[in-house]
Parts: sequence; structure tokens; C-alpha cells
Amino acid sequence: MMARVRRPWLTRNVRVLSAVSFLQDTASELLYPLLPIYLTSVLGAPVAVVGAIEGAAEGAASLTKLAAGPLGDRYARRPLIATGYGMAALGKVMVAAFAAWPGVLAGRVVDRLGKGIRGAPRDALLVVDVDASARGRVFGFHRAMDTAGAVVGPLLGLAAYELLDHQIAPLLWIAVIPAVLSVALVFLSRERRRVADVRSKSGSATVVRSGIFSRVRDLPRGYWRITALLVAFGVVNFPDALLLLRLNEIGFSVPEVILAYVTYNAVYALVSYPAGVLADRFPQPVVLGIGMVFFAIGYGGLGLTDDKATAWLLIGAYGVFTGCTDGVSKAWISTLVGVDLQSSAQGVFQGATGFAILAAGLWAGFAWGADGTLPLLVSGAVGAVFAVVLLGLGVRARQLKGGAPIPVTE
Repeated sequence: MMARVRRPWLTRNVRVLSAVSFLQDTASELLYPLLPIYLTSVLGAPVAVVGAIEGAAEGAASLTKLAAGPLGDRYARRPLIATGYGMAALGKVMVAAFAAWPGVLAGRVVDRLGKGIRGAPRDALLVVDVDASARGRVFGFHRAMDTAGAVVGPLLGLAAYELLDHQIAPLLWIAVIPAVLSVALVFLSRERRRVADVRSKSGSATVVRSGIFSRVRDLPRGYWRITALLVAFGVVNFPDALLLLRLNEIGFSVPEVILAYVTYNAVYALVSYPAGVLADRFPQPVVLGIGMVFFAIGYGGLGLTDDKATAWLLIGAYGVFTGCTDGVSKAWISTLVGVDLQSSAQGVFQGATGFAILAAGLWAGFAWGADGTLPLLVSGAVGAVFAVVLLGLGVRARQLKGGAPIPVTE
């Protein structure tokens, strides 16, 4: 009888929280590919509003992440996670209930506020009792499960879209169901009780730090350098809603836009775990740099082509980019700090990245013009520069550390 392979990194929390993310993403991504078309074609909003709504939603999430991250290092993380998923469910109800774009804006902001509250505490809970050498696999598995929901959700949406005679509004209510189920599942995760107040040594005396952001000051210099680099890239990585709008402009029908988004997420899901495994074996910047190469190909190609077949391939290339960077960047951040700073580190990193996406959504939306060629080409060119920088950092790290991942800084 074959012995069962033990995976010490696949803890109860990794399994439960990955299932939670799968359900929530099924709900979110059922809506996401339809929202740009719903806003512009049904509610009559201009293209700039699409970028502004997504940017404002990400900005709201970013503000919340900055506070929720440090709170996750001071207090219980599971209630924060449950609150975040609950707000996401409420936001989806609001999007379905309002029939004007300001209502959709409000719903998206509430939804993303929930994302901001849950993100960093959840990512900190994911790596509890997991060795730093397996963080890539943890985040890769989580992102694969999360993104599997982004495959199932749009497919459900497409089936319902056809069954409901091409009506988008009823689909918004269907998305509420898996969102509510994800909230209930959170309570199956486990968390050990931790001390609420944060103490540090000052000479021979012990100082009690009571501020929300007290632990942020303890984040090491190396963490700030890497965060600054990755956040700078976020300024050219605008919301996916604009890419879907570009597909519609190329000539994709609503079902084709949904299927293209499914293709993107299927590639993203398939790449995420192998990318995480590679990030546990090689320097993380190498995997991120490879992802940036595909970003440059995807964005630059979509800016240049009007051919639908080519656009399908480019959307797949963009999925490789996300699979190589999303989980790997979080894993890299997690290895730069000790266990007591995980939530703060993820909160600041994800919050700052969200602000960068806000900026990207705004400038790209206003510079979109007739077909979005200019912002796509600009972002693709800048992405190529970041690919060179990260690959260079990866080669240097491999030379200095013999190919091992960058170690934890306690």
C-alpha cells in the first residue's frame, strides 16, 4: 500500500481559508467581467467612471489594509477576517439593489473595504506554523484555490446570462449566495489566543506600545526597500476591468469577454502553485521577473492588436504574469519579517499596492481615449523595465545565497 505523502505546509487554516477564498471569489468574479459592460451599456456611465469606480474601490481597500494589518498583529485575526468577508457580501447586495452607477460605486467600495479588512489578517493566519521555506507553496495553493473561484464564477455567470435572456441585473443577486457561505466557513479556521498589547525593550525598561501602527515602526529596512519596488510597479498595473473593456472594443461579445476572463483566471490558477514551488527553490525576484516579462507581452500586445485570436493568447500571457507574481510577492514579503509582524507587513504592503492601483486606474481611465492603446503601451514598456530589474536582483541573490530564497529577518 502506497504511503500517504505528508504535506506539513497544508495546515487546517490553509485548507479552510483557501475554501473561503474560493467561495468569495466565485461570487466576486461572477460579477467582475460583467460590471464594465453593465456600467457603460446598461447604466450609461462613461469609460472614465469605470476606471474611477475600480480605482476608488481599491483605494478604499488600501486604506483599510493599512489599519487592519497592524490590528491583526495586536488582536484576534479571525473576527477581522469574518467581518471583512461579511462586508464583501453586503457590498454585493448593494451592487444588486441599486440601479444607478453611484450605487454600484458605493457597493464596490463596501465590498473592497471588506477585502481590506480581511486580507492581511488572513494572510498572516495562513502562515501560522508554516516554515519560511514553504511559504511560496502556501500562497501559491491559496491563490490557485482563490482563482479557481474566478473560473467557476464567470462560467456560472455566463450560463445564467444565457438562461436569463442576456439580462445582467438578475445575475448580481445570484452572486450573493456564495458570498454569504464564505462568511460561515471562516469560523472553521483556528487561532491561538495572543496577548493584545505590544511590548518592546528600551534599555532595561519594558515599554508598552498602544498605538495601532506601533508595530509598523519595527518593520526592517529590507522590507521597506522591497515594498517600495513592488508598489512602484503597481502604478502601471491598472484594474483588470479596463483590459476587459479593451477586449469588448476589439470586438469580443459579452459571452466572449466572460470566456476570455475565464481563460485568464484558468491560466492564473494553473500557474500559481508551480510558481510558488519555484519561489521556494529559487530567489523570489526571478519568478517575479519572469512574470513581469509576460505582463509586458500582455499589455503591449493588447495595445497593438485588433485581432481577436491574438487577444485570446495575450490574455493567457497576462494570466501567467498574475500567477507568477500575486502569491509570490506575498510569500516574499512574509519571509522578510518575523512571525509577530506578519499582519503588519502584509497590511502595509497590500495597502500601498492598492493605492498604486488606484493611481493606475485613474490615469489609465482618463488616458483611455477611443481604444486604450496609449495606456496599454506605456504600461507594457514600464513592465519590461521592471522585468529587467527583478531578474537582475534574482541573479544577484542567487550568486550571494547559492540560489536559496531570501531568508526571514527576525
